[in-house]
Amino acid sequence: MKLKIAILPGDGIGPEIIEQAMKAVKAVAAKFNHELEYEYGLTGATAIDQVGDPYPEETHQLCMNADAVLFGAIGDPKFDNNPKAPVRPEQGLLAMRKKLGLYANIRPVETFESLLHKSPLRRELVEGADFVCIRELTGGIYFGEKGRKDNGNTAFDTNTYTREEIERILKLAYEFAGKRRKKLTVVDKANVLESSRLWREIAQEMAPKYPDIQTEYMFVDNAAMQIIQWPKNFDVMVTENMFGDILTDEASVITGSLGLLPSASIGIFTSVFEPIHGSYPQAAGKDIANPIATILSAAMMFEYAFNLPDEGKIIRDAVAASLTERIVTEDIAEGQAYKTSAVGDWIAHWIEKN
Repeated sequence: MKLKIAILPGDGIGPEIIEQAMKAVKAVAAKFNHELEYEYGLTGATAIDQVGDPYPEETHQLCMNADAVLFGAIGDPKFDNNPKAPVRPEQGLLAMRKKLGLYANIRPVETFESLLHKSPLRRELVEGADFVCIRELTGGIYFGEKGRKDNGNTAFDTNTYTREEIERILKLAYEFAGKRRKKLTVVDKANVLESSRLWREIAQEMAPKYPDIQTEYMFVDNAAMQIIQWPKNFDVMVTENMFGDILTDEASVITGSLGLLPSASIGIFTSVFEPIHGSYPQAAGKDIANPIATILSAAMMFEYAFNLPDEGKIIRDAVAASLTERIVTEDIAEGQAYKTSAVGDWIAHWIEKN
């Protein structure tokens, strides 16, 4: 099978972790006799520095012509510390989501037996936790009308959703729930927000079409509390853009490290696969960043973009083996810590030999 991938390393540790993921991708392609075609593109602060645009048209066309996008991270302190910067790396991410039609972000939250003691929660709370967060990605307050008035002293951001956007993401969430434990939690703030009332109204209309799936409704503040109290109670969670942004970051820490969790952004055109963590500029170039989330994002790419579950599984098995053998970076090491590149080499070698 021919696999055509656009690779966007981005900023900070992005190039380093992408390099390790590509080691795994190349090992899998060789093992399963796939033809691998890939090309690199600019995005984020790196793209601003070189061409003045965080998501240049050349990069967009590269993504449009690919079967999947493997993405690192964006962000740079020089922009974070300048609120008046006219162009920001994050604008590139939002532009990519909009132009590629990346309407759904899929974040699996799964604990690893060998790392349960690293979780900030007690072992009995997180052991066996396994759920998926599905976040609407192209609507809501991040994309609504925004601005200033009263000489800049009053600011506003508008949270807008259409029926089409909500139905699309709920349909995907029900499909995921149908393949898992058949439970869907719809998260909103329907007691306060009109946009949330539309979400709940549409979810209640759709629920009878999926009689085999248990649908529950939860206010976002309650969901934030229950993720910490009873994470094993969730199977599939679906919510709007800003709520999903906050809840998925909260959920990620129960595994013990942000460096472990991958994500997929499902698109109308091309889907994007990326770790959930940021660019971690303090570690850039030091060969200490955890590459596992990016390597697992490559596993999701094989599964979702190419429908190659066996290829995804062998990457997951290799990661599990590295965790069991303690071939890990300093953020989760106990005793000897391995370099980013060494972890990538070990995982690629495991794939080749198994």
